[in-house]
Amino acid sequence: MIPITITAFDRSPDGGRGLARDTRVRWALEEVGQPYAVRLVDFEALKQAEHLARNPFGQIPTYDDGEVALFESGAIVLRIAERFGTLLPADPAGRSRAVMWMFAALNTIEPPILDLTTAKIFEGDRPWAGQRVPLVIERLRPRLDQLAAHLGDAEWLDGSFSAGDLMMVSVLLRLGSSGLLDDWPSLAAYVARGEARPAYKRAFAAQLAVNTRPQGA
Repeated sequence: MIPITITAFDRSPDGGRGLARDTRVRWALEEVGQPYAVRLVDFEALKQAEHLARNPFGQIPTYDDGEVALFESGAIVLRIAERFGTLLPADPAGRSRAVMWMFAALNTIEPPILDLTTAKIFEGDRPWAGQRVPLVIERLRPRLDQLAAHLGDAEWLDGSFSAGDLMMVSVLLRLGSSGLLDDWPSLAAYVARGEARPAYKRAFAAQLAVNTRPQGA
């Protein structure tokens, strides 16, 4: 069997805090107990034909298991969940709901979070940044209210931990430095439960090791 190979930054912009999307893929592979190899790329390599053949948008992660080559973290995690089990419920209805929550994480929750990141980090020096950031937070808050209302006192979004939770926790982790989750204790606890999973800890440690290794190693 050809080993699974993923791509990741050789030096992630976040310095190894687990926010690069290869962490989601690593986490999924750790959850299902599958070994994998990592092809490290720098920003220059992302522009080269070799990488663009894997992802025409010049991004990470990519995934190749010998049967299919994919890009987009959601598609990759879904492939892993479908191929190896444990991350999707056995019953068809439960499986569909888990996939639904994957889509919700990527399409409903992540966009306003990324908008906040853009406003703070990439546009923070613009003269209108002081007005834009509060507006972005104002748009994000209702989504977090709705998510917290659904979660309630439950441990996970829909019964047992699934690929839906993996994606949702991965998305919410991007709010860590903002302090916003302090306003939703149930969501903060939900994220903490995800981070406490042994598979997540292994995935985080693996990508952190890459980002903290000596330069040129």
